[in-house]
Amino acid sequence: MRNKITNRFNIQTIAAFIFLTGSSLSLYTQKEVRVIKKFAEYKRLAKADSSRKMVELKTIVPGIQYDLRYATPNNFMHQKLYKDGDITFLRLPVAKALSKAQQELNTRGLSLKIWDAYRPYSVTVKMGEPIKDDRYVADPKKGSGHNRGIAVDLTIIEKSTATELNMGTGFDNFSDTAHQDFKDLSNEILQNRSLLKTVMEKYGFKALETEWWHFYWNDPDFELMDIDPKKFKKKLN
Repeated sequence: MRNKITNRFNIQTIAAFIFLTGSSLSLYTQKEVRVIKKFAEYKRLAKADSSRKMVELKTIVPGIQYDLRYATPNNFMHQKLYKDGDITFLRLPVAKALSKAQQELNTRGLSLKIWDAYRPYSVTVKMGEPIKDDRYVADPKKGSGHNRGIAVDLTIIEKSTATELNMGTGFDNFSDTAHQDFKDLSNEILQNRSLLKTVMEKYGFKALETEWWHFYWNDPDFELMDIDPKKFKKKLN
């Protein structure tokens, strides 16, 4: 009986604290996932293994375009979640693979446009509060490929006009129409989606079944991070 009362008291105390302080913290416990928060720890790992280095995409993928939606209110959260809208990062091997995809598309007069890449873990926690559906927003208990620097949200544009190819839905469309296997679409849309998926998979990415724009590196062995992206611009020496 004492244990039951103690457990109930602890839960009520936590709930009361969150209510009284107006805290935006959820009850997701970080004991279930290891999240690197200190740049010094990331630096140590990246110096020991260069594949863990985070690189700014425009430094390694020439001509790539950005429309970083979470740096603006133009997203499903309707709020600015990032401080900066002109930088974004991926792990070194992932960025190199993306560069190869960009090069192939360039031969067709096309280019990639990035909506999101690295995402701090705390942003995933915030996203998970209103959208409790891990088909569209990663469960913070597990973390996201974005938090590991190995996932990217993107589309294809025409280089000459910067016009997006028609993919049938916009970014962050949480409906069946955005699923990879949804076929009730025009031939043009199906061909455009197929082009994006084919090129990305050719260079080592895997497609998320519920989002035509989301691709992740086929090697999940990277740490979750909650580090300000600007810090990745610091030299590792």
